[in-house]
Amino acid sequence: MEKYYIGFDAGTQSVKVAVYDLEMNCLAEKVSPTHLYYPQAGWVEMNVDEYLSAAKEGIKSCVQQLKEKGLNPDNIRAIFGDGIICGIAGVDENNNAVTPYINYLDSRTQEDAENISQKNLSVWAEESGNPKPNCMFPAMTARWILKNNENFKKYGTKFVHNAPYILSHLAGLKSCDAFIDWGTMSGWGLGFNVYKKEWSQKQLDILEIDKKYMPKIVKPWDIIGGLTKEMADFTGLKEGTPICAGAGDTMQSMLGCGLIEKNMAADVAGTCAMFCVSTDGIKPELSSAETGLIFNSGTLENTYFYWGFIRTGGLALRWFRDNICDKAGDDSYFDLLSEKAEEVPAGSKGVLFLPYLTGGNNKAPDACGCFVNITMDTDQKTLWRSVLEGIGYDYMGVTDIYRKGGVDLNQITITEGGSKSRLWNQIKSDMINTKVKTLKNSGGAVLTNILTAAYAVGDIPDLKEKLASLLETKDIYTPDLKNTDYYRKIYTLRKKMISEEMREAFSTLKEIR
Repeated sequence: MEKYYIGFDAGTQSVKVAVYDLEMNCLAEKVSPTHLYYPQAGWVEMNVDEYLSAAKEGIKSCVQQLKEKGLNPDNIRAIFGDGIICGIAGVDENNNAVTPYINYLDSRTQEDAENISQKNLSVWAEESGNPKPNCMFPAMTARWILKNNENFKKYGTKFVHNAPYILSHLAGLKSCDAFIDWGTMSGWGLGFNVYKKEWSQKQLDILEIDKKYMPKIVKPWDIIGGLTKEMADFTGLKEGTPICAGAGDTMQSMLGCGLIEKNMAADVAGTCAMFCVSTDGIKPELSSAETGLIFNSGTLENTYFYWGFIRTGGLALRWFRDNICDKAGDDSYFDLLSEKAEEVPAGSKGVLFLPYLTGGNNKAPDACGCFVNITMDTDQKTLWRSVLEGIGYDYMGVTDIYRKGGVDLNQITITEGGSKSRLWNQIKSDMINTKVKTLKNSGGAVLTNILTAAYAVGDIPDLKEKLASLLETKDIYTPDLKNTDYYRKIYTLRKKMISEEMREAFSTLKEIR
């Protein structure tokens, strides 16, 4: 009997559902867009039921595609999904959402995070590896919901992430069965012990979050239930199909990049551009308030990694395509933009893009997105290259921190959508001054979801070994040292401009907004 597996990736911009076999052949695929809402400045919300609907429709579509190919969907052995690690919604006792889904793009808790940071508590870094609160942490969002959301005050029973929300509904679970895998747990930023894989009562007390609202912690490959008859009838799958606990998108992307051992580096070029390095645990030199890095537990046992991020990295690319170029939904336009931008020299003729479309950073909390240094000869291709470089300059800041902490960055692996651009990969190689590698099998998180699903039902005996066998190199990019030196000079000037010279202007612009 053929063996198939369903994997889905519930990301910020879309829900991707796919069916693979054990030879890693993609047999069916469906991608559905998701929507962001901006109720007021600094707020970003989504609808977690949109995620559920997209996943159900995606599974239904994939089943139909299998049938059209003469393949039997009854051979699907398990379902495994990943979702956003920094994003939560509140649910009632029936496991239905009673709040919006608030993710890492939201900044409403910025002031609260700063106030708690002033306590300078050591327990954060000691237990979670994260030295200070951050407005993107679900721990901070939970505090806000508890204080401000009237629906949750009346009906709320648990906080859940988007992938567990989908998986639990496929299995017909109530909120009393709410779960979270140990990797996604670490996406809370605070409130847990990363080594013990449990919620920290000490931290939750400080955060004023009652432990009763927290889901139980499970392993990613645990089977949490089977597909209900209702869901089976809707999707065309067999009733009782095993549903796995799932994992965090970042964790699964790390596996897809080959970060299965310590001292490896990867760039997850997704909506939130993330630069990650694997370690064997908390490193005090990296878990300090000054670094701005986030520490997480991986999907596999005893794996850990740090990541620096640009919250609107990939989102800035979509914003430019949709809002500036008026090419919403046209993914091929990214290729056309990059093809034209190859004609633009390094440095984008002096044009700088600041990618802070949803708020600033620790050095400039009031910073906003903008283009500066535009002249009469500035055109679309120049602006596009400046967008890519704008994200790259922030990458330089992250990699400087890693190198200062003793991390070897002689090579990085790039995955997710951004890895498809030759120009983008070369710019990163030049700016970071390192060899860049892409992989032939670029399935990203969905592919690792398939493998973990197979492992969950015993069809793969050794997940790490199977992952290692798939890491075949596609392309290698090496830095142009002339460009590297140039970018370093501009980086120094840009850093001073943002953190010092423009602080007053950012404050004025905030008042105007």
